[in-house]
Amino acid sequence: MLKAFQDVRSSTFQQSYRCYPVSFIDKSHLEKGDKIIMPPSALDRLASLHIEYPMLFELSNLSAGRVTHCGVLEFVADEGLIYLPYWMMENMLLQEGQIVQVKNASLAKGTYVKLQPHTKDFLDISNPKAILETSLRSYSCLTTGDTIMVAYNNKKYYIDIVETKPSSAVSIIETDCEVDFAPPLDYKEPEKPAPTASLKKTRLDDQEEPARKIPKFSPFTGFGRRLDGKPSTQPVAPASSPKPKQHQPEAHNGTEDSKSSKPASQQPAGKLVFGSNVNQPQKAAPKVAPENNSQEQPQKVEEPKFQAFTGKKYSLKG
Repeated sequence: MLKAFQDVRSSTFQQSYRCYPVSFIDKSHLEKGDKIIMPPSALDRLASLHIEYPMLFELSNLSAGRVTHCGVLEFVADEGLIYLPYWMMENMLLQEGQIVQVKNASLAKGTYVKLQPHTKDFLDISNPKAILETSLRSYSCLTTGDTIMVAYNNKKYYIDIVETKPSSAVSIIETDCEVDFAPPLDYKEPEKPAPTASLKKTRLDDQEEPARKIPKFSPFTGFGRRLDGKPSTQPVAPASSPKPKQHQPEAHNGTEDSKSSKPASQQPAGKLVFGSNVNQPQKAAPKVAPENNSQEQPQKVEEPKFQAFTGKKYSLKG
């Protein structure tokens, strides 16, 4: 048991270093990935141990309680120093020259990653998945809770690692990983207009439009027509403007001649006008007026009688 424990301790690399940004050694291109620069002594130590390749490491900031994972690119740093990408130092809340603990790690290959861009400008790129796939080739592993940086078209895009499977830290080297996107942090859903106000407005407009289009009804408008086909010279009196009561014919106690004498004086002889109730008495039936007018028509109209063989006489003899 003791020998096995010593073998495990001997195969573990753990060392503390002071960290600085990679820009201090003119390697700013390393900002586009998660590779670090370690001293040559670390390579000698790792070579003596049975370390799995590719080499992956766990970085810990004990004072802030922050942990992340990374790979290594070169062993050319000064002894006691390591150089990190600046975005990685920001994730771990590390300052220049602060102590960071480095430990070798073995991570499972990732199968699922959920990402969340900080701004919606990243989604405006023509093909964001292709750009992300190209950028992730510079990364060795991803850790849940980290914020990575993707550079494209002279612009930096920051993306949060929301979820990783099958564990909170996964390796993305030579693996087929499913990528999903969450809505950007600055995304706002469009406000929906209030449906009640718009519906009431449309209903009121629908009710007002027919009222404007339908013309008002005017009864008994036009010209009068005679029953005998002759042209009429008097227009029809509109029924909508009845005459005052003093102009209406008064009822007499006499015979039918006394009833028909009054309307005959008001209208020309031989004319029958539709749409006027002036000639009718109040208690008389509506059918009586046409019959009286038809009976009075031959009496009132004076037409010349036809006389045969009238004129001058002429003799054939001359």
